[in-house]
Amino acid sequence: MAFVLLYPKFVAQAEVSSPKARFYRLEVTPLDALAIRKSTEVKVDNSAKVFIVSESEAAVALKPNNGEEERKETQSGLGNGALIGKNMAPNCHKRLKIPGNKCDNISEDRRGRSAANILLENTFPEIKKRAKRSVRSTYNGNVDRSTSGEAQSKERFVETVHGVSNSRPEYRRTVEEAKGSNPRQSEPQLDTSTFALSGDSAHNQAMVHWSGHNSSVILILTKLYDFNLGAVTESSLWRSSDYGSTYTKLNDKVGSRTVLSYLYVCPTNKQKIMMLSDPEVESAVLITSDEGASFEKHPINFNILSLLFHPAQENWILAYSHDNKLYSSMDFGRKWQLIHDNVMPGRFYWAVMGLDRESDVVHIETSIYVKCRAQRCTEGNRLYLFPGHVDTNSLVVQDEYVFTQVTKSGRASYFVSYMRESFHDCQIEKLPKYCLPKDMHIISTDEKQVFAAVQEWNQNNTYSLYISDSPGVYFTLSLESLRTSRGPGGNLLVDFYKVEGIHGMYLANKLLDGHVKTFISYNKGQTWALLPAPATDVAGNNLHCILPFCSLHLHLEMSENPYTSGPITSKKSVPGIIVAAGNIGTELSSTNLGMFITSDAGNSWRQIFVEEHNVWFLDNGGALLAVLHAVTPIRHLWISLDEGKKWDRHSFSLAPLYVDGVLMEPESDNHIITFFGHFSHRSEWQLIKIDYKGLFNRRCMDGDYQTWHLHNKGELCVMGEKQTFMKRRPGNRCMLAQDYSRIYSSEPCLCTAYDFECDYGWERQADGKCSPAFWFNPNGATKSCSTSQKYRKVLSNNCKEGGRNVYSPKRQACRPRPPRGLRLSTSQGELSATVGSNVTFMVYLDDGDSLRTSIQLDFGDGIKITYSNLSRTDDGINHVYRTTGIYRVTAYAENNQGSDSSTLFLHITSPVERVYLSAPIVAIRGKEVNLTAVVWPSHTRTLTFFWWFDNSSEPIITLEGSISYTLQGEGKNKVTVQVASGSSVMQDSKVITVKDFFRSLLLSFSLALDEHNPDIPEWREDIGRVVRTALSQVSGVPEDQLLVSLYPGLPSTAELFILPDEHTSSEHKRGSEEALETISDTCVTALNQGLIQFELKADIHIIVYMTQQTLAPLVDSNSIHSGSAMLMLLTVVFVGLAAFFIYKFKRKIPWIHVQAEDSHEKEPEVISTVGQIDNMSKVKLSEFPSPKELMEKELEARSRGNLARHVLIATINSD
Repeated sequence: MAFVLLYPKFVAQAEVSSPKARFYRLEVTPLDALAIRKSTEVKVDNSAKVFIVSESEAAVALKPNNGEEERKETQSGLGNGALIGKNMAPNCHKRLKIPGNKCDNISEDRRGRSAANILLENTFPEIKKRAKRSVRSTYNGNVDRSTSGEAQSKERFVETVHGVSNSRPEYRRTVEEAKGSNPRQSEPQLDTSTFALSGDSAHNQAMVHWSGHNSSVILILTKLYDFNLGAVTESSLWRSSDYGSTYTKLNDKVGSRTVLSYLYVCPTNKQKIMMLSDPEVESAVLITSDEGASFEKHPINFNILSLLFHPAQENWILAYSHDNKLYSSMDFGRKWQLIHDNVMPGRFYWAVMGLDRESDVVHIETSIYVKCRAQRCTEGNRLYLFPGHVDTNSLVVQDEYVFTQVTKSGRASYFVSYMRESFHDCQIEKLPKYCLPKDMHIISTDEKQVFAAVQEWNQNNTYSLYISDSPGVYFTLSLESLRTSRGPGGNLLVDFYKVEGIHGMYLANKLLDGHVKTFISYNKGQTWALLPAPATDVAGNNLHCILPFCSLHLHLEMSENPYTSGPITSKKSVPGIIVAAGNIGTELSSTNLGMFITSDAGNSWRQIFVEEHNVWFLDNGGALLAVLHAVTPIRHLWISLDEGKKWDRHSFSLAPLYVDGVLMEPESDNHIITFFGHFSHRSEWQLIKIDYKGLFNRRCMDGDYQTWHLHNKGELCVMGEKQTFMKRRPGNRCMLAQDYSRIYSSEPCLCTAYDFECDYGWERQADGKCSPAFWFNPNGATKSCSTSQKYRKVLSNNCKEGGRNVYSPKRQACRPRPPRGLRLSTSQGELSATVGSNVTFMVYLDDGDSLRTSIQLDFGDGIKITYSNLSRTDDGINHVYRTTGIYRVTAYAENNQGSDSSTLFLHITSPVERVYLSAPIVAIRGKEVNLTAVVWPSHTRTLTFFWWFDNSSEPIITLEGSISYTLQGEGKNKVTVQVASGSSVMQDSKVITVKDFFRSLLLSFSLALDEHNPDIPEWREDIGRVVRTALSQVSGVPEDQLLVSLYPGLPSTAELFILPDEHTSSEHKRGSEEALETISDTCVTALNQGLIQFELKADIHIIVYMTQQTLAPLVDSNSIHSGSAMLMLLTVVFVGLAAFFIYKFKRKIPWIHVQAEDSHEKEPEVISTVGQIDNMSKVKLSEFPSPKELMEKELEARSRGNLARHVLIATINSD
């Protein structure tokens, strides 16, 4: 399982790792985090090296590595910024990812990095070969570049293009052609100026910070990273106070010999900046509170690998060191104090405001979950909120939730704490029963609901999307077969995208019939549909793409570089507009990509470019900026003011530029864009400032806006309400105000089925209704008098119930029911504990009136406790055992309708991992049955087996894994085995039905059942119950006379046991046997006619067939036991013949002496030496046949053989 942490928007910094890397697709690894783009941020796990992109801050962050190379800047991981460089193809992209623990491209933890920081890297191969190059080359064309750092001449070129088609030839225009173009004077113009960072041409990395929020200050840190030495050897710090028109070098201010390696910005106060000096030269921090106007230097005695700023307190910082120690500073880095050592990388979190009582609380993972205060984290002040150890890198603290994981016997259990309450196990019975997850990732925790990607037991390259209730415990299926793949480091990539500005709207790529297709949901994953393709292409030609055979498919990656847009973008301030790269056809393709846009929230799409572009929102979402993805330098950009219907082409540079990134502050009123790049592979960094305010002639007034209605294929009710949005009229050249309201009106609708999701245990059918899954009992125990929660309302859905109130539970009188299915366990599922430890018992009731059922718990040590109803035991029942031993703990539930009990046996020693009791479900009274305990993992040392039969007060203790036992009491007999090895103890139980006689039939199933057979005991028991119910309904035989037992393995087979009526007396045994024959014939007829069927899943029907009728009553449903029985039979026959031979010829064999024994003495036993993997049981000599009986049987067999030969001869003679 992997938990994915989504970080809040105060996370900063970016890091792009590999050359020619453009956009990065969402990637998750075990115990890492998925990233979901929110309205103003993307939150990610601090343990995963992933971007945190803030729309106003352009922030990004990556996960720190577990090794020594966390800050090592390699070709795949350079520094703590978006690595864009001279040797990178401009605007190249990869998929957004969250690397896992195997990933080496790790440097700084971006959670504490400021918004708008980017690391620009020159990493072309020829540059890497000579990182310390000193020769500076110039662009071959006629370029007027100032070497003194003065602003270059301005350029004002514009060309209007309607319905942009192939723009490649326009990018090949020379500088002279650009100068010769004479745009119409009436066209709006861009003001541009260029500044070169002279003297830094050898520097191959750069970090850029612009705090935005109308600040005019931009800081740039350039560095020379020597790949051979693995260290930064030179650095320069530049500062601009005029929005990037000019820059001043600050090396003398910070220290001429100081080599700076990293730059951090406080997310809550962008004027506060912290920089780290390279630890190879000196270990110190430089801090400024005025955006670089002045600096303070403070030495530190540890090497900082990552920082985490507090979400509210600007001076509070957590620092993680190279030796796995966590420090805190409450004065912005001036003084540091050790919090804890042996901390897992990236697994530390500040308090969540409003949830944690103290704002300075820190959540930490070592080998356990620790909670303490930043300045008071001594041993006496630490809280341990989760009992026991947790899996490495599993702690995630996000919003209202705390997640962790514990793996035992190869199976992971996932625990969640909601609103900082006690942990609940969200794996056992919380995911659908037979989901059996191999892997699990938390995608999102927005709006008090958990989205999780789960890989089920039968999935290999796909995941399923599950949605939880508010506490994050009960999950239901939303979408199967999400597209996934693995990154270079084995990291998981999941295609899932949340559309900004529209509640409940998501896009996902699904693998369907071997093809990847893009689906859209308007109701938070309740229903999904294909995207309609545009009617025409960019040139106006009809496409003839008809659903469902042809549709639009989009790439749902996110940009790892915060200064490129990525292949898909949407914005909260521009609801309904989505721009994405994709293709039209039968499936998603990575070739022949075009750019598509929707202005009505995905109902219709238009193609705007035939090549892939970066697209950003300008002017608070009122305009679009597009820049071509190109491996060659470019000098044109495109701007649209009418939602992509018409594009104006503008020239931003006299000479073509390799564009490494675009820096902007979309929420400000300054209308400034800065392009970062270089003219050639060896040229200095070029900073091109663009002021696009000239595109507008005034501010927008009331008459400049129009309204549009959100809908889903014509249905106006979306997420339970009719919403009307306001936007600028297309083509109006007026500037949008930051605070204008996008939502014009909202009106709730009457609820429908799709405003509700199916509750846990229920599945959506083709008609839209929810029906119970085959394994789910809808009449189980409830904690209120309302009906079963068949539906649960989608969170954030604003529909209102009508008069009938069909979907919400209704209050009604409770139907009296006796308690059934009482279960008793410990909170951790273990049956052992250490002396003096606090053991928590959990009591569950499958069926019955829990509010009117009292619970009594006997701890087995002389102490009992009673509760008036089951609801009082929700948090468990705690008890402390003071002495070692084995305790029989019994829970007893009772109301005026009946009672039920459950027992477990608790060892106050160490835990055992896993044991499975293999036993028949039906046995003959008075006959021995073979019982076998199989233990996982296999043990080489001696095991002790404790066998408990029904209500026996003392167990049978053996050192073998098998035992033979005679059951004398007719009816249901419960058998429990416990296996102990040292301090490890585990148990399993089976119920054996004992009868004087019975009949049985062998059953087989449709082949479809094998495809869904996980081959675990619980699944076999549930299928047997379903088949028994179906047989009872068709044949009319009561269920208590039928038992069905499935055999392990494939193909799926089972045995049907037909039992006599419990009320039949022994005097009517013959009549009862005849009745069983009649029932058997009825079942055979029904099976042969294919009348016994059940529904495994929607549209998957299983037919039960009869394989053959057994010749004799079977007492063992396990093939292993059958082999043991045959071996036992052969042994008995062999020993019997030997005894007969010795008895008959003893007087003729001189060396044989037989001594007669008194018949009243105890007969000797032959004790089996079978181990735990042998199924032979104890055999007494008294059961051997006497010599006289053997002689009679032999004579009878010979007479039958002679008779058969006579018949055969007579037949031959007659022929």
